[in-house]
Amino acid sequence: MKNLIVVLVLILSLLSCKNKSKQIDKSEHDNHVVPEKMEEPKKKPLSPHTSAMAMIGDAHVHIDYSSPGVRGRIIFGGLVGYDNVWQAGAHNATWIETNKDVVINDQVLPKGKYGFFTIPSKADWTVMINKNWDQHGKDEYNEKDDVIRFNVTPQISEEITEQLVYKVEKTNETKGVISLAWEKVTISFPFKIKH
Repeated sequence: MKNLIVVLVLILSLLSCKNKSKQIDKSEHDNHVVPEKMEEPKKKPLSPHTSAMAMIGDAHVHIDYSSPGVRGRIIFGGLVGYDNVWQAGAHNATWIETNKDVVINDQVLPKGKYGFFTIPSKADWTVMINKNWDQHGKDEYNEKDDVIRFNVTPQISEEITEQLVYKVEKTNETKGVISLAWEKVTISFPFKIKH
């Protein structure tokens, strides 16, 4: 009989411990905050929208563009074919805006907003500043709308510029330089503020 009581006490003790353990587990579960479905981080755009600008004296020169990456591709002579019009960026046409008249290659660019296009080639590139700034890519590009058109000689580097980058740099109170660099190519040209 004594043995039976001992066995029953042991069984009840074990069952009691098991129930407490279940209660603890349940209460921990009830207090545990289950995170809501985690949002996946947004993918970084392949061609982020960006701009370059500078004040030269009281003139504000601004370039707005989308900046594609090289991502292991051959860009000039590959993705961007030689001797074809290119919107000098991704997606919409790159545009340039100035609040003062500027002189580029001895040609006057009246204050305003313009499309910025190029024709890359193995030798000199053609740069076109065009009345039609608001267009997708080069879909509506028309040479008749060019306000200024001139040639520049590209500089070739062994270093790769991964993302297309424009710079507007002040050289003095009335002059500056605009440059575009992508892959192994950089083009640049000076400008001055017309007074």
